Amino acid sequence: MLLNGGPQFPQSENISMVVECETQDEIDYYWNNFTAKGQESQCGWCKDEFGVSWQIIPAILGELMSDPARAPRVSEAFLKMKKFDIEALINA
Repeated sequence: MLLNGGPQFPQSENISMVVECETQDEIDYYWNNFTAKGQESQCGWCKDEFGVSWQIIPAILGELMSDPARAPRVSEAFLKMKKFDIEALINA
């Protein structure tokens, strides 16, 4: 539950939710539902119809980023993405 503090405290990216997804189907589900009446942004970030910020990320991202040899390629790949593509990250 979120409480909007009125016009003195508007909703912003200062508060956001993270959803870790095991599969591409999960990513697609959350992304498509949040952005249907919201908006897309970069690197897995989006806003729902109420202006709440969400980051929809693959659960494997931490593992991919912890490999020093692979992390730069993974970063380069996801910086070009709006919605994360698990297969593209694994293949980076």
